[in-house]
Amino acid sequence: MMKYLWHDERLTYDGTQLSSLFAYRNFSIQGNSIIGFQGPCHVSIEEMVDLADVKQNAHIYSLKMVHFIVEVFEMDLVKTVYIQRILVSLVKEILEKLSVQGVVRRGDDLYIADKKLSVSIATLSPVSTMIHFGINVSSEDTPVPTLGLNDLNIDAVVFGEMLLKEFSDEVESVNMARCKVRGVL
Repeated sequence: MMKYLWHDERLTYDGTQLSSLFAYRNFSIQGNSIIGFQGPCHVSIEEMVDLADVKQNAHIYSLKMVHFIVEVFEMDLVKTVYIQRILVSLVKEILEKLSVQGVVRRGDDLYIADKKLSVSIATLSPVSTMIHFGINVSSEDTPVPTLGLNDLNIDAVVFGEMLLKEFSDEVESVNMARCKVRGVL
């Protein structure tokens, strides 16, 4: 089961949210979870998990994003990267349902005409694995060419709530799929 919550208050994502038991400590949600919220994104080099970005001194910044923090307790990092890719693919599907054309997935990032829509990372904590996925709401003052939900005429809260529900449903569907097959010899 994947519990989910849309948090209405704005929070700045600075990388410290990518830590064990984020949902439990902040929202009393225990277990596998995905939390969505809006707010700025400003990740300093010291808080970056992606060492390729650290080596390039490529800080992450956006005036406004929709953020999702996923925490899973029974996964290893490779499986969590698979889950991350499913999450990103679901975002692409939702955008297409909302009549956005030309969305391209490259690994764990989304683009339209070489303008970046999202950031994402998966990592390991001492007790779980975690994913941060952020999609721009505003494309103003970003360090690379971007597009945001505002540019696409998509309401950020509607989008966020759609993704939370669809991701939770997808995880539950995977759990049910593994419980309906018999073993083979």
